[in-house]
Amino acid sequence: MKKRRRRWQASWRDTKLLLREFRAPLIVFIATMLGGGALYQKVALYAGEPLHDYSEAVYLVLTLSFLQPSGSFPTHPLLEAFYFVMPLIGLGILAQGLADFGIMLFNRNARNKEWEMAIASTFEDHTILVGLGHLGFRVTEHLNGLGKKIAVIELDPKDHLIDAVREMGIPVIHADASRQSALEKAGIYKAHTITLCMQADSLNLQIAVKARSLNPKINVVLRIFDDEFAKSISTQFGFKAFSATSISAPAFAAASAGIEITRPITVEGEALSLAKMRIEKSSKLIQMSVAKIENDYEVSVVLLRRNGEVDMHPAGIRILRKADVIAILGHPDKISRLVHANQ
Repeated sequence: MKKRRRRWQASWRDTKLLLREFRAPLIVFIATMLGGGALYQKVALYAGEPLHDYSEAVYLVLTLSFLQPSGSFPTHPLLEAFYFVMPLIGLGILAQGLADFGIMLFNRNARNKEWEMAIASTFEDHTILVGLGHLGFRVTEHLNGLGKKIAVIELDPKDHLIDAVREMGIPVIHADASRQSALEKAGIYKAHTITLCMQADSLNLQIAVKARSLNPKINVVLRIFDDEFAKSISTQFGFKAFSATSISAPAFAAASAGIEITRPITVEGEALSLAKMRIEKSSKLIQMSVAKIENDYEVSVVLLRRNGEVDMHPAGIRILRKADVIAILGHPDKISRLVHANQ
């Protein structure tokens, strides 16, 4: 239902964009009618067949353009020529404008840029993902699997992953994310998170700072190749920075979804993260035992907090309730599955 409403909103905003594009031929048509009326009035006066006033001349030219002349056929050759030429000019301008409008309206595939911006403009509390490389695409897949709304910004229009992302129903905006206008097109003011997956540390940080300046409450998750630099950024800016050595797409996606999750660490060859999550009222985990969660999702529940009381390493028989807070240890992929079940 929400997706259908967003598509209706996108269609309405897209139509307004189309009307804006149709404005030019409409202005030309109106100018032609007004100019044609002034010219006809002067020619009629010269030919000895004067009209009452200028408004009558404009009305006559307008009716001529639609092949519905309001008066009798003139006798002067100049006015006769007007009767034949004016419909061709007026209808030609209007027909061309309407044809262009119709093509743009019904062939949205030829106008992906405008259509996708219209869709993105309907989003609220969504994630803006910048950079559709290997990591960016996998994070997009995970976020989409979690049911999150996503708008992607990608500078390279030839990126081979764009079509795959569009097939998920996710808008892709071709723009330079370092520019404020690109972030605005993706709905930066109403976004919950911006996730930066580009290869350049400096560019990721630059966009992160700009995004936070435009939306002080936005959650920022970014890729940083240097581990020490990532820790420094997390401390100084409050961003969630993941180094290239610890990157895992599911962990990245979980952080983008607002889950408190640590960077993966390697324990005996296994990448493990620690995450904290609150049991939502619609969660599938309600009334499920700790033992079943650990068995079904292959994670360890290391903490359970209920009504301010903390239980470290809760017993397997304990049953989860709405608003419980749990801390889980496991592979980011497994944590991502658990997060999805908690939606």
